[in-house]
Amino acid sequence: MDSAEYERKTAHRFAAFDQDGNGYIDRADFDAAAARLLAEFGTKARCDKGQALYSGAEAFWQGMAGIADVDGDQRVNREEFVGGAVKRLRDSPERFAEIARPFLRAAIDVAGGDGPAGSAPVAAVERALRVLGAGGDIAGVAARSLDADQDGRVAEADVVAAFSAYFTVIEPDA
Repeated sequence: MDSAEYERKTAHRFAAFDQDGNGYIDRADFDAAAARLLAEFGTKARCDKGQALYSGAEAFWQGMAGIADVDGDQRVNREEFVGGAVKRLRDSPERFAEIARPFLRAAIDVAGGDGPAGSAPVAAVERALRVLGAGGDIAGVAARSLDADQDGRVAEADVVAAFSAYFTVIEPDA
């Protein structure tokens, strides 16, 4: 991968977290993502699933800040994201998956409605991806590809693995 491609991929991944487009990632971006998911699926913030989603968003933010907020200002700018998060993701994608897991688990449970915990219908995952900013075509393809066993449901483990793989950006060729 050349450096222009690396920059493009990194910028795209940064934008996925910078939900409000203000140039940095902060707690508000994670809270906003949680609020949009709850609204999309008609889930109350004060119910168990809503509380789990907000707790997962907070844990995810704290993990992100812990690996990338170099100057301690409680926000991650693009340079910090590239220098901290992307490098650490590449070095330890499992760690990133673990800081994201509580949010992803709760998001799957919200999208799954009254179905079994730990999975959600493919169509619901597509809706969740759209709410979080994925384009329509991409959201559909991504949701279908996450249904590894083709049973019409997306499992938490598949979401966590795919999330980690997506945000692990390989360095450009020297």
